[in-house]
Amino acid sequence: MAAMTKEAVEVTAPAGTVPYSRLDTMFFVVGGVSAVWLTSLLVQLSFQWGWAQVWFLFIFWGLLAYLVLPRLHRILTRLYVPDYFIGRARTSDGLLGDPVNVALLGSEPQVHRVMQTAGWTLADDVTLASSRRIVTSTLLRRSYLEAPVSPLFLFGRQQDFAYQQEVDGTPGKRHHVRFWRCPPGWMLPGGLAVDWLAAGTYDRSVGLSLFTLQITHKIDEHTDVERDHVVAAITGADPGAEVRVIRDFSTGYHARNGGGDTIITDGDLPIVDLRNTAGVPAESDRSATDSRNKRPAPTIVGAVLVGARAAAAVLLALSLVLLRDAHVSSLLQPGAGPAVTEAQAEAAVTIATVMVLLFALVEVLLAWFVFLGRNWARTVAMALSTAAIGLQAFDVFHGGPDITLQSNLPGLALDILLLLALSSKRSRDYALRPRKEPKRYSSRAGGRTAN
Repeated sequence: MAAMTKEAVEVTAPAGTVPYSRLDTMFFVVGGVSAVWLTSLLVQLSFQWGWAQVWFLFIFWGLLAYLVLPRLHRILTRLYVPDYFIGRARTSDGLLGDPVNVALLGSEPQVHRVMQTAGWTLADDVTLASSRRIVTSTLLRRSYLEAPVSPLFLFGRQQDFAYQQEVDGTPGKRHHVRFWRCPPGWMLPGGLAVDWLAAGTYDRSVGLSLFTLQITHKIDEHTDVERDHVVAAITGADPGAEVRVIRDFSTGYHARNGGGDTIITDGDLPIVDLRNTAGVPAESDRSATDSRNKRPAPTIVGAVLVGARAAAAVLLALSLVLLRDAHVSSLLQPGAGPAVTEAQAEAAVTIATVMVLLFALVEVLLAWFVFLGRNWARTVAMALSTAAIGLQAFDVFHGGPDITLQSNLPGLALDILLLLALSSKRSRDYALRPRKEPKRYSSRAGGRTAN
């Protein structure tokens, strides 16, 4: 048996190191501007809805809090928030998040073991199921020991994993700490090498974010207390853990976190050395993986919206088939355009039906490749939505028909939501994630070797 002669290699650079292309930047900005336009349209249409204005308030808040403000923050923070390590994590909107207040030396199994031995619980990943469960557990004050924590970003990626301790039998209050593996060769300012960085804070309640108006956990302002709680839990669980402290390591940029909560800290950074502790996890170890390899919600939503566009095309094709006579008659009516014969009208409807069905098929395939995380598919989907939004805007601002709920608002909203989803950082990072070429084999001299 011949030995492998070629290892799998990365075919893309890590997303965190790939600068935004002009095309991605354009889609990102157009998505933000379009979201503002959609919000203004909803405000105008709300005055026509009568009693439905009550529901409009929820729609308006949801659009503002989860689409418009996050995108505006993301655009602005790319301009004024430093893109290098300053002792703070960042939210998915680009805002400064919780302070990074613990560093660690040691392997991942050592981190898992000491945290589990100390009585902390590994948090679930953020999924639709876990998100639904934490909402119901918080509202009904039910215990959810593995409740997920929101993603914060360091080194261009979200935390590798998080641990927590529930308080009062509800996820509304809890101790929690996020962990990020440091990139190979990376050093703290001053030249110290560590293996992990962590951010520990205490969730005291649930409320609205000051900056985005989203529903989120509110943290206790005295983050040093939680930092010391995390370190004490580790050293109490394993006497082999050693601690040294860098005084006044990070005192700048500490005023509020991404939810608008006040932060008070002395800036000290304890470094916990776990290299002399045991390395076998106390419980089953869920190995951390690069967060860019986890399919994010915006990519899934984008794929669904592309599929919705395909479904709309299929419905239009069905209308052309089932109501063929009506469509032919509309082309024959005076004033519908240049005079055409009945045969020409029927041919036009047939061609239109075929074209719409082909468009639907292309959209289905595009939705699948977007779901798989192919960057070309993401780019094509965003380009189609950008073109559709641009045509709508050009038509409206040059005396065309107004946007109405009964006519073109649903299609416009679909394209804007699709553009927002696929132009998000998480969707872009997933599309540009490191991928490995499949190993190819061929038979040679009775053996199998890599090509």
